Amino acid sequence: MKLIPLLRSKLTVTAQKILKLPRIALFIAALIMIGAGWLFYSKVLNSKSTAPTYQTAIAEKGTLVVSTSASGQVSTDNTKSISTSVSGVVKDVKVKNGDLVSQGDPLVEIELDQPSQQNYLQALSSYQGAKNSLDSAQNQAYKLQADMFSQWDTFRDLATNSTYQNSDGSTNDVNRALPEFHIAQNNWLASEAAYKNQTKVIAQSQTSLASSSLALQESSPTIYAPISGTVSGLSLQKGTVLSANTSGSTSGTTSSRVVASIKTDAHPTISVNLTEIDVPHVKPGNKVTITIDSIPDKSYTGTVISVDTVGGITSGVTAYPAVIQFDDAPSDIYPNMSAQVSIITNTKDNVLLIPASAVQNTNGQSYIQILKNGSPTQIDVEIGASSDTQTEIVSGLTGGEEVITSTISTSNSTQQTGGQASPFSSFGGTRGGSGFSGQIRTR
Repeated sequence: MKLIPLLRSKLTVTAQKILKLPRIALFIAALIMIGAGWLFYSKVLNSKSTAPTYQTAIAEKGTLVVSTSASGQVSTDNTKSISTSVSGVVKDVKVKNGDLVSQGDPLVEIELDQPSQQNYLQALSSYQGAKNSLDSAQNQAYKLQADMFSQWDTFRDLATNSTYQNSDGSTNDVNRALPEFHIAQNNWLASEAAYKNQTKVIAQSQTSLASSSLALQESSPTIYAPISGTVSGLSLQKGTVLSANTSGSTSGTTSSRVVASIKTDAHPTISVNLTEIDVPHVKPGNKVTITIDSIPDKSYTGTVISVDTVGGITSGVTAYPAVIQFDDAPSDIYPNMSAQVSIITNTKDNVLLIPASAVQNTNGQSYIQILKNGSPTQIDVEIGASSDTQTEIVSGLTGGEEVITSTISTSNSTQQTGGQASPFSSFGGTRGGSGFSGQIRTR
């Protein structure tokens, strides 16, 4: 560092000479001196060689968990909407949110307005007509069945008498060719066919009655539970006015409106889309970790229950839908919530693991660098499964080795605590340093 006093001495002599020059020349000379001095000082500081630093990790055995990430929404598979197409004023609400109900239980009573009353009476008339038709069909079946049995008795008596049956019990085929025998036989077969046809009429009448019953229930002043489960989302109260809903209709007829929902005991599910890279690794039965965007402080577990390997293309992107079911039925999960899932596709216990960033590849050969006596040494390795952060080493490395994960070249001057100021700091800033997290070795 003797160069610095020498430099200052020369600068002093030179400055005395320059003071005799004109002002503009003096200014230019000052700039030249400052620049030359700074360049010289920087060259002295930077003449020291740089030494690389290594960030390392210890190779050790552990459990490798390989997973695939995806996003989706909680589905409505365990929820059924309660809807009605009637209009009027709510007369009575028989349940509240959180109540358990069974299919067919009455939920709400409505005092119908005139248009809904007319629709209800028309539906009631159709229902009564269908019921009468079923009753008539069943009564006719009784008559046809009685006639069939009667014709059978007549035919049986005729077929078993001595004219048409021999004494040894065999049939008398000659006499059975007579018209009397065929008439009795045909009367019995015709009555049997009429009765069987009537059973089909009864089945049709039952279908018509069921259809009329559903139409009547839809226009009824009573809203019934469509399935068994827990009531949710019910906001109706006594005096609430239900207006005719025609927003979804193009013909002027009223459409149904949702007034509440019923949630079953089934565990909720999530629908996600997998990429063509991920789908080969995902199978039904894979365990899943689930987080809900609106509940960031909690996580849930689930299981893949189906994977659609046909998939579909949307805007040129191929996606394969998969369904994930929660392992339980959390009460704070609602349909259509956004979810992030991590599907565990592979788990390997007691394998040698290193950070994935330590592995490099050249011409198909994987290799890593380890620290031996403070110096890096390259070795070839055979790798196995990998996750986003870890890689399995099958051969070429033993546990306890110090593996280089990254190399950083840093000047010795920047490693000094607090840094070192420039002798010309009055004309500029200071030089500072930066640090690294993790285990770092300097050669």
